[in-house]
Amino acid sequence: MHRPRIKFPHRPVRYGKEHVRIGGIVPGIRGDLVDRDGWVWALLELLDGSRTVDSVAAAMTKSFPHKPAHMVRAAIDDLVIAGYVEDADEPPSGLDEVTEERYSRSRALFQWMDRSPHRSGWDAQVALGQASVVVIGLGGVGCTAALALALSGVGHLHCVDRDVVEWSNLNRQVLYAEADVGQPKADAAVRRLRSYNSAAEITGASLDIDAPATLRTLAADFDVVLLAADTPREIRSWTNRVCRETGTPWVHGGYHGPLVSVGLYRPGDGPCADCGPAEERARLAALPERTEWPPGVDTTVPQAAGAVGAGCAGNLAAHAVISLITGVPALPANRQFGLNLLTLEEVSVPVPAAPSPWCVSCGPGA
Repeated sequence: MHRPRIKFPHRPVRYGKEHVRIGGIVPGIRGDLVDRDGWVWALLELLDGSRTVDSVAAAMTKSFPHKPAHMVRAAIDDLVIAGYVEDADEPPSGLDEVTEERYSRSRALFQWMDRSPHRSGWDAQVALGQASVVVIGLGGVGCTAALALALSGVGHLHCVDRDVVEWSNLNRQVLYAEADVGQPKADAAVRRLRSYNSAAEITGASLDIDAPATLRTLAADFDVVLLAADTPREIRSWTNRVCRETGTPWVHGGYHGPLVSVGLYRPGDGPCADCGPAEERARLAALPERTEWPPGVDTTVPQAAGAVGAGCAGNLAAHAVISLITGVPALPANRQFGLNLLTLEEVSVPVPAAPSPWCVSCGPGA
């Protein structure tokens, strides 16, 4: 750190004489500091990017002789580690002028959310440009996720789906227009995504995921797998097992009517995606016998889906992919998040603290 500067979105505010808030108003970023003698506020005022660390330390010890220079440097280091301070002498990004202009707002957002001391404010964007992601399933969730990732600057985006565009897709699958009806989804999606970002490598395949072997090839070839398909029924467990074998981080996004969900997983670090369902099956087995409604499941009833729910799930899934690639924001992995669109409240999704003993993928008997 040469010339420390408080990040503009994190600029501090003083309340009275003894209380300083830094990091703005966003929970998870903001912090409260006690400042009984005004030393903290005086230090923050000097961190405007115009001074070196040594000159800040010299100015502070002159005004506060009882605070030695090593204490000032330690306080600056603490602010850097907390993610509130950047270096005004930022090194070149390595990106061309057009690319910097294109992603200037993304850079500002990454700087705002980033709580780790990076060498450059462009690090997250550069990491996205070097990453490859495969999106499996180009329905409502997959379309929105793929669009968000293409706009965000993922270097290589591969889109996989076996189906063709139907009229019933057009209420929520944002990559297709009426003229695409009857066309392979993968072809239509690639055309549309390339029109949004010609600098990215965007490819596609009309591929039927009918066995783990097909998934294994994809997981081995890409940095992150985004699963947005729900058929065959076993596909989520297949993806979990395959990604554990290849060590590939992965995300799934979906919805059950108005309940939107997203999960992100980093293999080898805690419970896997099959642990939660295994725990739930064990819980249900201990309850009184269940009786289903006699008519059962009517497969002729159309899926309950709309643009808002699919869009929320897709954007959250893309957000999780970006977190896995860049670490910004540093979302907790190996867990699932939910949102109830009826109430706009978070849905609690139980996550075992350790691999489930009943899990078929990572438990003792796996």
